[in-house]
Amino acid sequence: MAVAMASAANCGVYFSSNTNKLNFPVFDFKNHSWSAAFVTTPPNILEKRSVRLSFSMMGIIPRATSSATAVESDGSFQDTDTVPTPKVIIDQDSDPDATVVEITFGDRLGALLDTMNALKNLGLNVSKANVYLDSSGKHNKFAITKASTGRKVEEPELLEAIRLTIINNLLEYHPESSSQLAMGATFGVEPPKEKVDVDIATHIRVDDDGPDRSLLYVETADRPGLLVDLVKIITDINITVESGEFDTEGLLAKAKFHVSYKGKAIIRPLQQVLANSLRYFLRRPTTEEASF
Repeated sequence: MAVAMASAANCGVYFSSNTNKLNFPVFDFKNHSWSAAFVTTPPNILEKRSVRLSFSMMGIIPRATSSATAVESDGSFQDTDTVPTPKVIIDQDSDPDATVVEITFGDRLGALLDTMNALKNLGLNVSKANVYLDSSGKHNKFAITKASTGRKVEEPELLEAIRLTIINNLLEYHPESSSQLAMGATFGVEPPKEKVDVDIATHIRVDDDGPDRSLLYVETADRPGLLVDLVKIITDINITVESGEFDTEGLLAKAKFHVSYKGKAIIRPLQQVLANSLRYFLRRPTTEEASF
């Protein structure tokens, strides 16, 4: 994302109608007619007409077994415990050479070896950076690079693939997390008790971040493909996404993007255009909602 979160300006992300035995979606890369806002060379991932990344627990993510579950969970909780809020952070700012991913689910996470293996199946190098504890729980940090280049992940499609792979593993190895995740409504054992009102949950702000760029904050209801969609909306009005952070926090998604227009900070009128474009898109009903 540091060079080109929208370097995949000609790529789209789609969920096919095909599902597997556990009803997880199939995630496809396909050509898309987005307008390009970056001058970087399209990544190698775009050289193929179609690349399928299945988030099936039957496919790239190993099936849960007694030994596998042991390394995904520390087994220290009881069914009667309050379910903590799952958090997945994808950080493109803190390390110039790697994408940093942080996963928190109270104190319930183990070594996450199955999650690491699932990420490696996406063509990634994954190394455990560190683990630390605080009042919110156990934080597991990973440093991720592309196996093909040894560099950090730049493509928004692949960043979204990382995020959804982690969430799918949470749903598989920690089914109690489904009540705290947006995708639990479709793919979990227990849907969230309350549905997030997008109008109320959506907050957008643009702040100054020096003379050459601005800082865009977006908070809204989470859903699959959201990271890619946000980048598309931003780049459609020729704004460049330089780097950022994308957090999944329970039912909400929180994004922070460093953005610029022609190498400069975004002026007030364009800030308003950007905010209005994002609000309009985020508050539209999804295809699934519109079908009812």
